[in-house]
Amino acid sequence: MATAVTFTNKPEELFVDKHVKYIQSLDTRKDELEYWLTEHLRLNGVYWGLTALHLLGRPDALPRDETIKFVQSCQHENGGFGAHPSHDAHLLYTLSAIQILAMIDALDAVDTEACAAYVAGLQKPSGVFAGDEWGEEDTRFVYTALQTLKILNKLDRVDVEKAVDFVLRCQNYDGGFGVVPGAESHSGQIFTCVGVLSMTNNLDRMTPASRDQLAGWLAQRQLPNGGLNGRPEKLEDVCYSWWVLSSLAMLGKLHWIDQNKLVGWILSCQDEVRGGLADRKGDAVDVFHTVFGLAGLSLVGWGGLKEVDPIYCMPVETTKRLFGPK
Repeated sequence: MATAVTFTNKPEELFVDKHVKYIQSLDTRKDELEYWLTEHLRLNGVYWGLTALHLLGRPDALPRDETIKFVQSCQHENGGFGAHPSHDAHLLYTLSAIQILAMIDALDAVDTEACAAYVAGLQKPSGVFAGDEWGEEDTRFVYTALQTLKILNKLDRVDVEKAVDFVLRCQNYDGGFGVVPGAESHSGQIFTCVGVLSMTNNLDRMTPASRDQLAGWLAQRQLPNGGLNGRPEKLEDVCYSWWVLSSLAMLGKLHWIDQNKLVGWILSCQDEVRGGLADRKGDAVDVFHTVFGLAGLSLVGWGGLKEVDPIYCMPVETTKRLFGPK
């Protein structure tokens, strides 16, 4: 999947041990206001941290049994998962729960039949999915729904063809994709749409010229300092090291950006004292930017990191176990 790169000027080091300790510390800070203000991201945070640890080669750095118990506590009677035991179910949290269990080989710990029924019940006649019972529709939810069902081997519960057709209607004149047909192109939405087409073996529904146009739009997201942004005229952000690169990887165009410059920029966003990565140099670190910065480094084959799957944002070791070799 990933294309390795030879670096002409070796960037600074990746602080592996500090990043591991930073992730391990996140659930020990319950006396801090920030911990409770981010309760709505708790299940996502476990997924982000666990994925980062797997890529760093430290998959056992979080306690497996406690992780399973927390995920179980977030499942609702309707089969979906909330961000925390007291939160409503949503597709975004449901995918995180299933990804966590897939990485630690514990899918049998939850009610997967109820989960599949919950996801299937959110598809609309147009093929799109709502994120939850309240009805917001978005290409993100098409991706999260289909990946959840694919991991559970239950894609037959939904109309995949209609979902793919909806995604294709979201492509714009500039080559990018938006949240719904006619919406602005954005790197994050491009990842979800290209991910849907890739995981369902429908990437060839885009013409070669259309794929090249899209890759060109993505390549233009690199700024002079090496960082990537999400759309024109915006600042660079470490998280786009994933959203942009993963899409280029699925399109076979990773070499269309300056990988040396990008790697140096990602590494400059590390906290050299406490570990973790920030959105850009000098800002506070968080686990979201940590995992996506590491995933970007993994995609270009830098630093001895474990290989990440550009479609699923899980270690290739996990996706091979789930789906077999590509």
